[in-house]
Amino acid sequence: MSQVLKEVSKAGAKASGKRAGRPASIFGRGRVAAGMAGGRLGAHARRVVIKARFVVLRKAGANSVSTHLRYIERDGVTRDGQRGQAYGPETDAADLKAFEERGRGDRQQFRFIVSAEDAVDLEDLRGFTRQLMQRMAVDLETPLDWVAVDHWDTDNPHTHVVLNGRTAGKEDLIIAPDYIARGMRMRASEIATEWLGPRTEIEIRQSLQREVEQQRLTGLDRALMRQAVADAVDLSSRPGDRQRQNVLRTRLQRLEAMELAKRVDANRWKLAPDMARRLTAMGEREDVIEVMRRALKGQQREYVLEDASTTPVVGRITDKGLANELHDRGYLVVDGIDGRAHYLKLPVGTDLAELAVGGIVEAKPLAQERAVDRDILRATRDGIYTTARHQAQLAQVGDRDPRATTTVHIRRLEALRRSGIVERVTDGVWAVPSDLLQKARHHEVQKAAGLAITPLSHLPIERQVKATGATWLDRCLVANDSVVRLASRGFGAQVREAMMRRLDLLTEQGLAERFGQRVILARNLLTTLRDRELASVGKDLQKQSGKTWSPVRDGQPASGIYRRSVRLVSGRFAVLDDRMSFTLVPWRPVLEQRLGQQLSCVVRGSSISWQFGRQCGLSI
Repeated sequence: MSQVLKEVSKAGAKASGKRAGRPASIFGRGRVAAGMAGGRLGAHARRVVIKARFVVLRKAGANSVSTHLRYIERDGVTRDGQRGQAYGPETDAADLKAFEERGRGDRQQFRFIVSAEDAVDLEDLRGFTRQLMQRMAVDLETPLDWVAVDHWDTDNPHTHVVLNGRTAGKEDLIIAPDYIARGMRMRASEIATEWLGPRTEIEIRQSLQREVEQQRLTGLDRALMRQAVADAVDLSSRPGDRQRQNVLRTRLQRLEAMELAKRVDANRWKLAPDMARRLTAMGEREDVIEVMRRALKGQQREYVLEDASTTPVVGRITDKGLANELHDRGYLVVDGIDGRAHYLKLPVGTDLAELAVGGIVEAKPLAQERAVDRDILRATRDGIYTTARHQAQLAQVGDRDPRATTTVHIRRLEALRRSGIVERVTDGVWAVPSDLLQKARHHEVQKAAGLAITPLSHLPIERQVKATGATWLDRCLVANDSVVRLASRGFGAQVREAMMRRLDLLTEQGLAERFGQRVILARNLLTTLRDRELASVGKDLQKQSGKTWSPVRDGQPASGIYRRSVRLVSGRFAVLDDRMSFTLVPWRPVLEQRLGQQLSCVVRGSSISWQFGRQCGLSI
């Protein structure tokens, strides 16, 4: 049912009532106004598009509202490229935190994008939006609690409106489907027509001519599909408006050139059955190419719009935003070390604020098998995995710390247990299915459809060259194999140059030696660089807080109350405060749910095992 409703929504909402041939909506506010709105508008009325989304807050997540509000008020959306400013019914500087607090506990929230065809001529988008919301308040018979932000960063200026889901009487705000489908749009069209007057014949003709050559789904295409019978269009059957018929004929000739229509005779064409889908895909592709062109600012790159390969994409973020502003589906434009530019669609719910433009990121397909899952399956006998047996196997093959290694596997088994893939029989014993790899891969795909995005550094490579700490450039030098993947052009060439300059700095500091073309890095280079930075930052925080900084020793426990996190060159670190002193330990995203709680951990090399509160054995 969910899939059916989604496809109906994509096809466009249809009005109800006597004129539509189906019963009118019988529930929700605005159902009467929906039938009356736009009654006096003629064929020359100004056109407005409104996209609407109904958000069930309980399902959307705790940070859904704040993330959406932060996005619509982002930088670069005003006419002069400045940060957007939210406004409300009576203020030009709305308090978004207060608005979010007023909506806390609401069952739902409404989000709209209002885009008038002649928005550039309207000039005062704020006044237009306020008048629209006033008429909506009259139609819905209740004052409305809303904020809005105008966006001028695209060819079509538009306004994002966020409406809280309660009436003045603290009841759930239920809006009639017909009002969302048609009533709002008609009210907006009425206002635009009042402000600018009806469209002239010249404006209508120019608008139609613009649609003729476009490689995307247009109003002319929809008119052709409505007029078609069994995918066949006969222009001789409707001789009324000769000018419009001529425009449709010209559009059909253009579709014929794109192999989306085939001429039968002088007045008849056969439309491709998947014409709408292909035109929509063409339009999306054109939009993506334009986004990438703006992001790269004239730099020559090969564009990769949809990469079906399993090779991870590593590179510099040159742009970010929402591919679907209504549904908060983000995208990145990544200038890859392979010399190509990649357009990456992000999983729903990805926090764009954590991905800095200029920073380095890695994107991996989620369908890949995990090495830890393969290790678990190899250590399983007759469908049973035991920690003791695995530790003994690791000791036999010379593992340096079998206990720490099995701790990683226990964390993974606990995650799989919560997903119903494995079953814990008793402490240290799990029942593992023979098809673990297939089930685990399916679980990863379902959990976050799309790519797994990992930030590698928030610093641009120019700042990494002389930075104090373990940078991404240092990790590339230590790994060595990444240098082979660097292209000799584009961003790959820039990374090569930056790595050479970083090597010069490391040589000056005695952390690297050159022997002709050969370079030998100091042992434990990354740990040395990280410890240097932590010592410097720890002393600074010690001066600010008045508490003693305690370095974390490898293999030794650390504990305290999680107060906050700090973003350093070497990565992000959590501050654990035990009242008299504090420590800095590697941060993980799940810690944000434990802010203000007592935590304990053990750091071993680059891995860390956490315990929450007084629980024993629960780790991440």
